[in-house]
Amino acid sequence: MTAPKKTTIKRGPAKRPTVKPRQKKPVKKRGSMMQALFDALPFSARTIERGITASTVLIIGGTLIAVAVFAGVPGFVGTQLAQAAGRAGFQVKRVEVTGLDRLESQQVYQVALKEHAMAMPLVDLDGIRSELMQYSWISDARVSRRLPDTLVVDVVERKPAAIWQHNQKLSLVDVSGVVLEPVSANAMPDLPLVIGGQANEQVASLTELMEAVPALKSAIAGATWVGNRRWDLRFTSGEVLSLPAGQEFAAKAFAHFARLEGTERLLGRGFARFDMRDPKRMFVRRQGEKPATGPSSTQEGGDNGTTTL
Repeated sequence: MTAPKKTTIKRGPAKRPTVKPRQKKPVKKRGSMMQALFDALPFSARTIERGITASTVLIIGGTLIAVAVFAGVPGFVGTQLAQAAGRAGFQVKRVEVTGLDRLESQQVYQVALKEHAMAMPLVDLDGIRSELMQYSWISDARVSRRLPDTLVVDVVERKPAAIWQHNQKLSLVDVSGVVLEPVSANAMPDLPLVIGGQANEQVASLTELMEAVPALKSAIAGATWVGNRRWDLRFTSGEVLSLPAGQEFAAKAFAHFARLEGTERLLGRGFARFDMRDPKRMFVRRQGEKPATGPSSTQEGGDNGTTTL
């Protein structure tokens, strides 16, 4: 047998794959990036710098105020911090007042402007409010700081609800009876007239009675608080309606009288007085007739010029 031929394989040096060098991307400089950012904004870099400076001042000033006012810093140190805040621009330069209608604005400004040019942390907000509350027209007041330089005063005024006649004097009063200011008989506003020593303290009860019977509200010229316990209502046509004591009983009697007025037309017919103090009966006296001399004759009716309805 013939032996197989040997095949010889020659190996050459291994060829390595060719790798292309990576191209480096150009690195943008930080300065050029920031400049591009500023160029893209709708305002200038100078404006931004000013805003940052102002914010820094506000933060520093606010911190000083917080430390001096809210942290209970001792007197001398707190005053020094407050004065530093004032030098930084935190001083009272303006006063804004809202809510005024009848009260003279100058009266409010006189109180608030006592703090003019004072460092904000040193302004006594509670003191200003307490002084404002001394005015009868003011029912409430809120005083606050608007940094860096403005005091804001929000006033809630009382509303006149009646005219109080006492000791031959006329005064505007609110629904709680607080005297607001004197009023002249020649310049009386269209408000109910209440008469009597403590009638101003009963304006709310009278208002409730009148609101419950709106049909007769415009017909009432005034009301007298009798014996500090009940009302006598006087109508524009001259008659007087005596109501019983107690708000509930007075309301029922007044509503009953309104129903009678709607059916019988009692007003303007020559009557002088309607007495409804007795819940079971109403006694009527005509003009020119003598009044009853006592409670017993009034209740019996028909005597001393008194008629029972």
